[in-house]
Amino acid sequence: MVSQFSFSLQSYPRGFHLITREVLQQIKDLPELGLFHLFIKHTSAGLTINENADPSVLVDFESYFNKMVKENEPFLTHTMEGSDDMPAHIKHTLTGSSVSIPITNGQLNLGTWQGIYLCEFRNYGGQRKLVATVYS
Repeated sequence: MVSQFSFSLQSYPRGFHLITREVLQQIKDLPELGLFHLFIKHTSAGLTINENADPSVLVDFESYFNKMVKENEPFLTHTMEGSDDMPAHIKHTLTGSSVSIPITNGQLNLGTWQGIYLCEFRNYGGQRKLVATVYS
């Protein structure tokens, strides 16, 4: 059986944000056993699974991504939507647009210190649309 849920996240500021609880609130019930797939319908924000215990990890991610993919580089040509747009597309390519998580005993089978993150790469990204698909 397959179930699918489309929803929007609240607007988040630029950075990395733990959204596991917010996503699970959109899903009715998870099956005993299955697969959970989450997809973001944007190319300037991404999804990832990572450390959810220490908030400094999120700060370090933001710092590293901004150092690695800088804004206002003179060779960028896609600049009509602002200096943060093309770097946001590049960062999205690095993180990706989806995550898949096994479902075991009616819960996401994440590691002890893992959570789902919205990676917001725009200064004013607005609400982000997601699609969650549950396979049982």
